[in-house]
Amino acid sequence: MLQLTDEAPLRHAHARIRAASNRLTTATQNNTMSPRKLKIHQHPAATPTGRHPLLFIHGGYTNSYCWQHHWIPFLNQLGYDCYALDLSGHGDSEGRERLSDFGLADYAEDLAQAVTTLPSAPILIGHSMGTLVAQRYLTSAGTPLAAGVAFLSPVPPTGTSGSASRLAMLHPEFFTEMPNVLSGDTTEHSIRVMAEVYFAPGMAHDEVEQFLHMVQDESDHAVTEMAVLPFMPMGRRPDIPALVMGGSADEVFPASMMFFTALAWKAKTITVEGSGHMLMLDPQWAATAGMLADWIETIP
Repeated sequence: MLQLTDEAPLRHAHARIRAASNRLTTATQNNTMSPRKLKIHQHPAATPTGRHPLLFIHGGYTNSYCWQHHWIPFLNQLGYDCYALDLSGHGDSEGRERLSDFGLADYAEDLAQAVTTLPSAPILIGHSMGTLVAQRYLTSAGTPLAAGVAFLSPVPPTGTSGSASRLAMLHPEFFTEMPNVLSGDTTEHSIRVMAEVYFAPGMAHDEVEQFLHMVQDESDHAVTEMAVLPFMPMGRRPDIPALVMGGSADEVFPASMMFFTALAWKAKTITVEGSGHMLMLDPQWAATAGMLADWIETIP
């Protein structure tokens, strides 16, 4: 049994979470968005169709490039205008020098700011940590704007602590190799370990290597919040179409955990056979994007 012998760190984490939640509520009520300069990558459809725009929210330790490699060109060809947000301190957005000041509420403010720039209500598509950002935005005070939401490889409502423990048992070298990747000291061994954790079994070595350049540091604040997620307040969930999708070979958040997110959001669930955590980059990316597109087509 796990015992917390010192409650001070946990109390401090809870205080930071409450403060972040209050910031998002106040910003939404006052309609004042974050002053940070954000990069929203715009990718218009090959042929405009007037469909809902798609707004992509990346996960932790990465940026919006993960969407731009395969999925956005694919969905552009189907007639969807696509927008990919770099969260504060990520990719081409401001804030890298103070990354660890940002929490999930700050990222939700980023999303709220991005939504206001779009021509109509978007369908939100979040991956991993990005699913929590979408949830924070959708359950905030005020009137969040979204026609639907897709949660890909979602962080479970129980948070990341269980996943970290599981990775420590099954892939202990991940925790020694991840700092090497973040610092740019990537080795052949690093690539093999990252492939085992993040990608589908059998992912080609050169494909894994080409995607590692988009790995970056993540906010300590946000990482802490994800670990204590069950203690974070959650507002009322809007009644909008929702999808939960994950890979059967996801080593970060096993497919069995999708049930809990789907239950909370009354969502359709799709398990992609053989895919890992990075659904949009795995060899199955085209089939997975097609499944997503089929679901999007059902949204009026």
